[in-house]
Amino acid sequence: MALNEFDVKRLKSVTAITGHYGVGKTNLAINLALDACYSGFEVQVADLDVVNPYFRSSDYRSLLEDAGVQVIAPRYAGTTLDVPAVSGQVSAALDWARAEQGRLLLIDAGGDDVGATALGRFARGIGEGDYDLLYVVNRSRNLTHDPAEALSVLREIEAASHLRATAVANNTHLADFTDGEVLGRGVSFAQEVAASAGLPLAFTAVPASALEDVDVPGVRYPVSVHVRKPWE
Repeated sequence: MALNEFDVKRLKSVTAITGHYGVGKTNLAINLALDACYSGFEVQVADLDVVNPYFRSSDYRSLLEDAGVQVIAPRYAGTTLDVPAVSGQVSAALDWARAEQGRLLLIDAGGDDVGATALGRFARGIGEGDYDLLYVVNRSRNLTHDPAEALSVLREIEAASHLRATAVANNTHLADFTDGEVLGRGVSFAQEVAASAGLPLAFTAVPASALEDVDVPGVRYPVSVHVRKPWE
């Protein structure tokens, strides 16, 4: 691992992924889960996205479980029924993650304050111990082009989840059109969001295939594309 690459071992044993709709939370969560598993961690992923029926970590259960990751999902995950049926296994998973070193519970929350409401159900259990709440930003997404807009979404998520963000994660991309210019603009944007929120910038996600071809300042996190649109 290069010196300026993010080490998943830095994550707290309970880590939640939040952000605006479509910023790439699920793909990022899958990458973190797989990398943590490959690094020797026991990993569970809790899919708390009871809002968006199309991009859920539980849709990639086979990929995760084949790697050794346990998936906790709502009863109706994998369907287009947006029923707020959140698995009771999450509370047990919080205790499990903190019982021993080398364990990681990744919580993939739904977008915006609506999605964060499900996360708020477990706020007391999450807040009882150390945790990470990564606020994922993507400058290319609608309604978060401006740092002030992104900060507003963050505050709404914090209010709905009853949790405070611990860091910003930059996931700016334009799918197959992502290049050094797109990534560079995303870094500047994420740095401004982080500074406005009084938070550190944890890393900038960079397509693994382009890692050697782009020069991105700060800590980089190489990601693979696992989440695809339904028609791809």
